[in-house]
Amino acid sequence: MGDILIGTASWTDKSLIQSGWYPKGVSSAAERLGFYAEQFPLVEVDSTYYFPPSEDNSRRWVERTPDDFTFNIKAFSLLTGHPTKSEALYKDLPKPDKKNIYPDDLDKKIIDEVWERFLSALEPLSSAGKLGVLLFQFPPWFVISRKNKTFILDCAKRAAPLHIAVELRHNSWMRDDNQEETLEFLEGHDLPYVCVDMPQGFRNSLPPITAATSDVAMVRFHGHNDAEWESKSVQRRFKYLYDKKELEDWAPKISALAKETTATHVLMNNCYRDYAQQNARELADLLSSANEPVV
Repeated sequence: MGDILIGTASWTDKSLIQSGWYPKGVSSAAERLGFYAEQFPLVEVDSTYYFPPSEDNSRRWVERTPDDFTFNIKAFSLLTGHPTKSEALYKDLPKPDKKNIYPDDLDKKIIDEVWERFLSALEPLSSAGKLGVLLFQFPPWFVISRKNKTFILDCAKRAAPLHIAVELRHNSWMRDDNQEETLEFLEGHDLPYVCVDMPQGFRNSLPPITAATSDVAMVRFHGHNDAEWESKSVQRRFKYLYDKKELEDWAPKISALAKETTATHVLMNNCYRDYAQQNARELADLLSSANEPVV
């Protein structure tokens, strides 16, 4: 049975800082990360989706956290086929005069260079043993198809020897008979399926199915703010505080995943004020009281 690591998606959200979760006097970037790492063993870095990581930041993260701390890194938007703001692309790389850039707008050599720089920037984390998995969250229009399966495998190959985890956001992947096909595909290529808890009934809704398709399992909690789920405001979309009953219902599912893997990563992505931190602590306490191997 593997360890269960519980954390949150980000530690620097403006509303989190304003919530009072950080003690008085904990105000610098170094102090905040240090305090966070005293509370949880795992964090997901979501800022790398919007702007690619830098080696300097990776080095600072290593220095500011304990030896056994783990960072999961969200893949840069361009690498998963999302529109990417032109200003987010490396300044020295040629690019079209457009506000938003898609992979098809760039020469293949530029895409290769972005991949190389993205992975290189994570080297300090990897060398220190603090890099968990790379979260590849694919777009809502990324439907099940042979072409898209090939794209996932290409991402995994490019990232190797680092490991990617796959979060799908079009329900075709898990609809009807496709569920078994999708999970077998991921398991056959040793790719973790990212289990999700999220609002249902939307194009990007996937059912709350738990499955271990690799030696690492991952669960991401997005909350159930159905009324705001399609809002452009991240703060409104993820403004959801899980109640005890909801977390109790999830606890045995997480325990079952841990029995099939060497590690299970659980991330609270209901990042509004300190909602994620509250729920992460509550879930960790629930599992610990059941004698589960929570780190």
